[in-house]
Amino acid sequence: MFGKKITKGANAVVTGAGSGIGRAFAMEIVRRGGRVVCADISKERAQETVDLIMDMVAGKLKNPDLVFVAQAWAVKCDVSKLKDVEALAIEAERIFGGTDHDTAIDLVINNAGVGAGGKPVGETTIDDWKWTIGVNLWGVIHGCHVFAPRLRKKGAAKKCGIINVASTASFAAAPLMSAYNVTKAGALALSETLAAEMAGTGVNVTALCPTFVKTNITKDGRIDAASNQLANKLMEWTGVSADGVAKETLNALDKGQLYVLPQLDARMIWRMKRLMPRSYTRGAGLLARVAAKAF
Repeated sequence: MFGKKITKGANAVVTGAGSGIGRAFAMEIVRRGGRVVCADISKERAQETVDLIMDMVAGKLKNPDLVFVAQAWAVKCDVSKLKDVEALAIEAERIFGGTDHDTAIDLVINNAGVGAGGKPVGETTIDDWKWTIGVNLWGVIHGCHVFAPRLRKKGAAKKCGIINVASTASFAAAPLMSAYNVTKAGALALSETLAAEMAGTGVNVTALCPTFVKTNITKDGRIDAASNQLANKLMEWTGVSADGVAKETLNALDKGQLYVLPQLDARMIWRMKRLMPRSYTRGAGLLARVAAKAF
């Protein structure tokens, strides 16, 4: 009954699909024969993703030997608002032909996120805290709250999945990133909890925890100039693309893998934090001070 991969031919909803990892997820889903609702706070950016997908599909259809049926839709959604996410679910069901009680959705990717950092605890403004928590944490909470019950009902008949985009920041606890760290730690904890709750239901849960990936998250973030410069340098050095991360994460979901740490440094931090927590914390502080002087 569960032989088919979740991500093959899936009806998917992706938040933050207007750029970066979200766009990469949307395009990879379509490459696998699926259909995707591209949600973003900017309808224009979501439509750009849809246009790229349609161009990709049109190019593939020029091959007479390739049967490739795929569609994409752009929907405006502010994930920090529960009513927007509820409306997104209703619109996705309308598009895919499902209902609240008999969902047509196979996959939900809670990807929307913002960057914040550069100031120590006490100097990070409360407004920045609220903004970061609203998108990065409440966005994932809203997505799970709205879509998990639908998928739980469906899982008994057809395997489906939820991907939450967290970050290595969820366990790295790097200095000057308090608001971002807290939100991503919450997203990871929610993913772990949801995975335990969904065990045996036919719903796979995967948490993506990358370090730096080449995206434009710093462009729209609230990050001071020095931290922004450092982050952009690290994105250049990492050599990891959003496309590669999306493929690896979708494959992991199909395998029932909870954690995805796509880079070597992410895996090293994961192990060091657990094996040598005190030394790791001291080292993280030292590296942050050295980096601050370098940039």
